[in-house]
Amino acid sequence: MKKQIQNYLNEILSLLQNTDTNVNWNDVAEKHLIKIGFYQHERLIHLIVTVLFALLEVICVVATVISGYMEMLLLCGTIMILLIPYIGHYYFLENSVQKLYLIYDEIIKKARKLSFTSLTER
Repeated sequence: MKKQIQNYLNEILSLLQNTDTNVNWNDVAEKHLIKIGFYQHERLIHLIVTVLFALLEVICVVATVISGYMEMLLLCGTIMILLIPYIGHYYFLENSVQKLYLIYDEIIKKARKLSFTSLTER
């Protein structure tokens, strides 16, 4: 997923830098909104998984403290090892979606500018 988002970000940023006036920015905006929706869904799923792993970690630590079984620390460590990459991936998804929002604003500006230019040329 990370590579897919990075490829899409590179693709859309290069399109924004393109000065070709044959680009239909309204179509680009529609397709971009669809991509944002997909990535928002992915972000939500990873948020749920990350929160559940964090809760599981807290429950495991509390159970270890209450029960006194030091063997459970192995389970706590395993959950922590899984939790750290989940947090990192969710952080990446969150920042990428925020970038996509800003890019959408730029696409809309280009679409409005193009439609204004075509109206004044008539």
